[in-house]
Amino acid sequence: MKLIRKPVRAPAAEPVREVRTKLLISIVNKSGEKKLKEILDECSVALSFLFAGTGTAQSSVLDYLGIGETEKSVLCSLFPDSDEERIMRELRKRLSLYLAGRGISFTVPLAGISYTIASGLARGASSKTGGIHMEDRKYRLIVAAVGEGDADRAVQTAREAGAAGGTVIRARTYQNEKAEQAIGLSLMEERDILLILAQKESTGAIMEALSEAVGVKTEAGGIIFSLPVDKTAGISASEDEEQEE
Repeated sequence: MKLIRKPVRAPAAEPVREVRTKLLISIVNKSGEKKLKEILDECSVALSFLFAGTGTAQSSVLDYLGIGETEKSVLCSLFPDSDEERIMRELRKRLSLYLAGRGISFTVPLAGISYTIASGLARGASSKTGGIHMEDRKYRLIVAAVGEGDADRAVQTAREAGAAGGTVIRARTYQNEKAEQAIGLSLMEERDILLILAQKESTGAIMEALSEAVGVKTEAGGIIFSLPVDKTAGISASEDEEQEE
């Protein structure tokens, strides 16, 4: 008797989930950085980098609010976007960032990242469902890299144009000879980086004012750009509640 063998079908492959990664930027008092990292580790797996920053609130405002320090910790954390909702919910609930002087956190979408990093973070994600991608973003992150000592002028200009304040971190240019030659400008090595979270409607006016006062064609030699912001924590209690809903 001749045996007829039926073809064996290979098991259907599981659908490959697209690996997405986001950046969480958190600006908090130094006393809050440990708690912030604990929340990140509980809610997800995050690759974080810590910077020292300085708040730009005026001393009279600090005294009125009862805040005794302007030193800030800036924590930049890469994380799988599927954990975004949980992370932001826990930050709002456990850090109460909306209270005066506590800080602020917000997420920024990435255009690209190393696949090795993204896939590794995705494997450690707490949630396997995709994150929510907001098309109608309410805020922008304005970044102004100005010459050392020009941050105060940049902050004042931004305030006059409608910004509430910002955070300054210290940096320096690094091996930019080729770019400087292409641009036709020589940039000062030591830089102050001003970070401003602004509403989308006011971003254009703030950036235009900064460009005129401390832009690349001024003595400050400022490089100014903005990034989209998805979710926020710490703007206000009412806005945090709105995002929770």
